[in-house]
Amino acid sequence: MTTTPKSEKDRVFIFDTTLRDGEQCPGATMTFEEKLEIAEMLDDMGVDIIEAGFPISSEGDFEAVHEIAKRSKKAVIAGLGRVNPKDIDRCAEAVKPAGDRARVHMVIATSPLHMRVKLNMTPEQVIDASVAGVTRARNMVSNVEWSAEDATRSDIDFLCRITEAVIKAGATTVNLPDTVGYTTPEEYTRMFRTIRERVPNSDQAIFSVHCHNDLGMAVANTLAGLDGGARQIECTINGIGERAGNAALEEVVMAINVRNDKFPYWNNIDPTTLTRASKVVSAATSFPVQYNKAIVGRNAFAHESGIHQDGVLKDASTYEIMTPASVGLKHSSIVLGKHSGRHAFVHRLEELGYKLGKNQIEDAFIRMKALADRKKDIYDEDIEALVDQEIIQAHDRIKLSSLTVIAGTHGPQRATMKLNIEGVNKIEEAEGNGPVDAVFNCIKALVPHEATLELYQVHAVTEGTDAQAEVSVRLAHDGRSMTSRAADPDTLVASAKAYLGALNKIVMKRERDKPAPVAAAS
Repeated sequence: MTTTPKSEKDRVFIFDTTLRDGEQCPGATMTFEEKLEIAEMLDDMGVDIIEAGFPISSEGDFEAVHEIAKRSKKAVIAGLGRVNPKDIDRCAEAVKPAGDRARVHMVIATSPLHMRVKLNMTPEQVIDASVAGVTRARNMVSNVEWSAEDATRSDIDFLCRITEAVIKAGATTVNLPDTVGYTTPEEYTRMFRTIRERVPNSDQAIFSVHCHNDLGMAVANTLAGLDGGARQIECTINGIGERAGNAALEEVVMAINVRNDKFPYWNNIDPTTLTRASKVVSAATSFPVQYNKAIVGRNAFAHESGIHQDGVLKDASTYEIMTPASVGLKHSSIVLGKHSGRHAFVHRLEELGYKLGKNQIEDAFIRMKALADRKKDIYDEDIEALVDQEIIQAHDRIKLSSLTVIAGTHGPQRATMKLNIEGVNKIEEAEGNGPVDAVFNCIKALVPHEATLELYQVHAVTEGTDAQAEVSVRLAHDGRSMTSRAADPDTLVASAKAYLGALNKIVMKRERDKPAPVAAAS
């Protein structure tokens, strides 16, 4: 099998700004050590350019950028600054240890609104400042990026003029960001195509996209920019960033990988590192990843719907357009819940080592569905508790049909219980010194016995307030002790079932100990 050689014109450079734009996300500030750890991870996973910070903003940011520049192995290290001499000088000093992999990235607004309100500058003054800034930076580093803040709301004629001027001054990368997440894919593609066609020296620089997610189109706009001729993508891990965030690195990379027929480009990112990168950044910023986040979210490879589970168990590609392993995840997750089907339930039982008959499976499945209606998450321990209880109770002579308990600060507490005793339903009501005592008194009234309670113990099967309670009960009778366990989200129901389980063992033992009837003489 021959492999088609990769063309440099289809090469996409990944510019990660997690440490700069990502950290500007309110509440996402990282420590010095966390920045170094993330930078090393980004370098190892194949990021081409790491924007390590905004050096002039603080001494801490300068030190972080400087140290990352010292430690980087392969990636270009960039620092961001405004188009003014102090910012550019500070930025160049911070990235200097990276040598020929040092980049100065400068930004200035180009939209009429920003130039008038924020900069109080005329378009001509913005062009002059940009040219002066790029020229100054090129005297210190060979790699200079210039960004037109709010490019997508800028006049296209002005963008063409200023782009030509900064490339002539020495800018090696021109970034045309959708700073406020305003544009649409079609508009963004057209903007890049127009500028690249109209600017005579456009072939002397790499064009870059930088999209924000205010309208939820950051990734779509980013990919549209590639269609317009851009070959650098600015993005962040988990899509963190100002306001609604940036284009997510993991989403862009996997969109290119999975739909390479539509996006015929390539990059150097190792996709199997994406899940780990997401977790590291989430931990450092204390920003949880939303469950339904594409690629790295907890539910990205999880299936609860019975129809989906059945398809995935037969052939994962029915509902998964990429493998979990391709993004660094071990396997898919079949989540049991009220939407799950029998196929998934049986599959999980087999994974847990259970081999049940058809009737037992049906009974356990019905019980699982009932449990799923009462609690959000069904864990393996819940399944084990259900099945173990099903097996234990299969031959019980006494079964709980219903239980109602009235409890509160004003006693006595009262329980009303219906038991099925050898096929006959009986109802009783009893009071007690607490709800559990009332439940046990009900059982004694319905099934008179001399057994004494030796042990009553409760613990949660799983975590959370909706966890199943597992109750252990030990009854002593005729010098023997019988222990039983039962689980249920309702502690009182679990208590009743556990008590009845031990009582059933006593009844069964009594039956076994009866002397065999003497056969009549023939």
